[in-house]
Amino acid sequence: MRAVVTGGAGFLGSHLCDRLLKEGWEVLALDNLITGSEKNIAHLAGNAKFHFDKADVSDALSVAGEVAYVLHFASPASPPDYLKHPIATMKVGSLGTLNALDLALAKKAKFFLASTSECYGDPEISPQHEGYWGNVNPVGPRSVYDESKRFAEALTMAYHTHHGLDTHIIRIFNTYGPRMRLNDGRALPNFVFQALSGKPLTIYGNGQQTRSFCYVDDLIEGIYRLMHADEHFPVNIGNPLEMTILEFAERVRAHYQPTPEIVFEPLPQDDPKRRRPDIGKAKRILGWEPQVGLEEGLKKTLQYFAQEFQRTK
Repeated sequence: MRAVVTGGAGFLGSHLCDRLLKEGWEVLALDNLITGSEKNIAHLAGNAKFHFDKADVSDALSVAGEVAYVLHFASPASPPDYLKHPIATMKVGSLGTLNALDLALAKKAKFFLASTSECYGDPEISPQHEGYWGNVNPVGPRSVYDESKRFAEALTMAYHTHHGLDTHIIRIFNTYGPRMRLNDGRALPNFVFQALSGKPLTIYGNGQQTRSFCYVDDLIEGIYRLMHADEHFPVNIGNPLEMTILEFAERVRAHYQPTPEIVFEPLPQDDPKRRRPDIGKAKRILGWEPQVGLEEGLKKTLQYFAQEFQRTK
């Protein structure tokens, strides 16, 4: 019951470490801290079953001792992060995935890949189901993330079919919750940082592009169930409640007084116009669907952001 979590100091990786420890696992978290932070795992410092190594999984990966599961969550995930670190993003999606797969193969361990709804690109169908191949610009600015994840999925399936490795792939849709970085470039932390700073909320385009927001606890529950399922092809995990970015901004700004203004700026290239998961497969094979409503999740997340904002002032 020992797991290796790459990207273990990141937003999702740290929550996954918490869940694994709660379930009785011993956890080794690896992270190069490009976008992760040791403060996300500081509360685990006294836990004898938890260990952290600062390491770049794109380099040679060596782990002593037995390993039962390798969970590959290392990667920049917000557009500003992967545009700032394009080569590192492609390396962790390719070489990092290869190294993590080789570790699982050497240890006779199971393997779990954190993929993304960005594999669908700017989709021509909605909601997006796992059988849809996507509409991705392979040379656009977002391609460093989109194509690295698509390659990671292909590599994972090759290890499954060629080596018989027990692999699992999740396609994660927009997720939010405590431990996100303020102003990291994604909608919610950007809106909150602007509101707390007394600035207008910035919406790109006309705000009619849609997203579906899943609270982190729901996502982690889906991950844990998929870890133990007999399914090797990708599975969508996300909240099918779809809303426009303008509607989402209105939900966020309602929590602040005085109510922030909204300003509009040009839409970035290849920004998806719609994003909504078809979670029929997750319901069918995992018995999973989200349980946390948007207002409940926002309340918890905004409280965390308020504390972080005060701490960093």
